[in-house]
Amino acid sequence: MHALDLYDYSLPRERIAQEPLRNRVDARLMVINRAHGTIEHQHVRDLPELLRAEDSLVLNNSRVVPARLVGYRTRTQGRWQGLYLRSDPTTGVWELLTKTRGSLQAGETITLQDRDARDGGQLEVIGRDQEGHLFVRPVPESVRLDDSLAGVPISPTQWLERFGRVPIPPYIRDGRMVDADLVNYQTVFASEREEDKASVAAPTAGLHFTESLLRNIAKGQTAIHEVTLHVGIGTFRPIEVDDIDTHVMHEEWGRIDAETCANIRGRRAAGGRCVAVGTTSVRVLESCAAANGGALQEWTGSTDLFIKPPYSFAAVDALMTNFHLPKSSLLVLVSAFAGHELIMRAYQEAIDAEYRFFSYGDAMLIL
Repeated sequence: MHALDLYDYSLPRERIAQEPLRNRVDARLMVINRAHGTIEHQHVRDLPELLRAEDSLVLNNSRVVPARLVGYRTRTQGRWQGLYLRSDPTTGVWELLTKTRGSLQAGETITLQDRDARDGGQLEVIGRDQEGHLFVRPVPESVRLDDSLAGVPISPTQWLERFGRVPIPPYIRDGRMVDADLVNYQTVFASEREEDKASVAAPTAGLHFTESLLRNIAKGQTAIHEVTLHVGIGTFRPIEVDDIDTHVMHEEWGRIDAETCANIRGRRAAGGRCVAVGTTSVRVLESCAAANGGALQEWTGSTDLFIKPPYSFAAVDALMTNFHLPKSSLLVLVSAFAGHELIMRAYQEAIDAEYRFFSYGDAMLIL
């Protein structure tokens, strides 16, 4: 048995960052050396000096969509909330997580409200799956973005941009979005988004980067590469079993292209390190390697890879990551990479040194 309690720790509530720093690169950076078991304290702005010319820095370029929806049941006026997960481009049906009083019935509609609480488009209820996820279909005649789009089908992205809210985690302002989150909860390199796939949470280690920091890293000859992993709802869910070996990991869709793989392979062969930014980048790289017999080759697909001790990393040599929630699959992954004892010691040192935790908090670099 691999006990979940091994990944628990006590965090004072005031250590949870509620807002990002004004300048992202001023965040603190705990530098952990696995070989020597040492811990040093620096800042994100020091990254160019911590990386080598022969290294590859790997970023997740997935874009967070405003996936949280608010409205009411049209018939009863009862309040309703939902979180967009994905859509089927063939049928136009959306899959949502929902919160509502009473039981939604097939055929009834939900009226959405925009960020100014104005009524807008409607969603028709189709049904639920065994997990309780709600299936709905947008009612196209219930909304149009402007007169020029009258009668033109509106994409899921357009619906979300008009009616959605950034899905801020519940430990930040109890999940209450503010306008600044539209910028703050998005990486500066975010680009990838498909109509039927999206991230419902930010790859938070990437939030520390600015255009200026990326330029300074590139000046040092470190290669900067992008991969894609659309972050799923499983990110918000704690492990709910006592034995983590029985935990079933959620699926997420990812992609890495042939050129990126070839560059990383070449640099590693020359002594460089593959430095993953965030656990999402790790999942892409290691899922790619697992699908190709341990080699980095072009890969696209869904992954439910659960990285837990003991795990032999095939693609990742160093990891930059934020501080994660107790009893989370992300903390388990980081422990698999750096060793349980060293990570738990590092977390306690971060608490004692008043680091800022979670999505808007500080980071660590594990070498």
